[in-house]
Amino acid sequence: MYFPTTRVLTVLELLQSHHQLSGPELAERLEVNIRTVRRYITMLQDLGIPVEGERGRHGSYRLRPGFKLPPLMFSEDEALALTLGLVAARRLGLAFAAPAVEGALAKVERVLPSALLERVRAVQETLVLDVTPEGVTPPTEIVSLLSTAAQQRRRVEMRYQSWHSEITERTVDIYSLVYRSGFWYAVGYCHLREALRVFRLDRVLGVRLLEDTFIRPEDFDSASLVARSIAMTPAAWSVEVLLETTLEEARNLVPSTIATLDQAPNGVVFRCNVDHLDWIARFLINLGCKFIVRHPPELRQALLGLAEEITKMAESPEGDL
Repeated sequence: MYFPTTRVLTVLELLQSHHQLSGPELAERLEVNIRTVRRYITMLQDLGIPVEGERGRHGSYRLRPGFKLPPLMFSEDEALALTLGLVAARRLGLAFAAPAVEGALAKVERVLPSALLERVRAVQETLVLDVTPEGVTPPTEIVSLLSTAAQQRRRVEMRYQSWHSEITERTVDIYSLVYRSGFWYAVGYCHLREALRVFRLDRVLGVRLLEDTFIRPEDFDSASLVARSIAMTPAAWSVEVLLETTLEEARNLVPSTIATLDQAPNGVVFRCNVDHLDWIARFLINLGCKFIVRHPPELRQALLGLAEEITKMAESPEGDL
């Protein structure tokens, strides 16, 4: 949900940073229809903002010449940092609504001197971020409420739908929010399960802020808990392997979202959940260290099958490839 007042202010920022904009252009930037744009323009005019409109097929809106709100001032480094952050947020799917980015970029552009504005726009127009947004962006009000709860150390009542579609009502102490691999997570203590839990925000169906407070543990590592939770997400197969290497080297080889790693007397215990044993067999082979499969026994068969496949490729004459 995006509040109308914020959208109206975004329209004002856009009009201040452009000589004029048509109704369709404003509608596209704000992700609303033309009728809604007209309503926002009327609201600005009712507030005494001199928005002028030209009727007709190619009609447009503009602010009366000479009208400017008091500007902010940014240095070149500040303007570039803000621009890069906003562009990256939009590309990575971190922004909750298009007007949030468009309005902020318009504010930055409006207060910059011409020479600096040209350099900032050059970055916007030429920068290519080679990333693929994944996941689902949660509703703005969910992020806002949970952030407030974590900051003020207040408990929340949460209605949550799990990965297997079970819906529960629970009281949670939110320690922090984490963004990882395209998804937003809330980390904290769940009073229903009486344990630490990680919640994906796109599965939160509702949140209510309570007056009860809590004490957050000192030096709590939310990012590590999220990574561990992702690695142990329920799947078809639970895998446990003993890696014959040091814990430091294992951490360099294995991403934290792939598996959990625990020190053992004779190596490092590698644990994960996967849907396809062939995939984890290839991953283990690529580590380049010796290992012992503890379970499941089917993983040994997958490794033997992989070894047979590699042997056939190695023995195949060049002409048979």
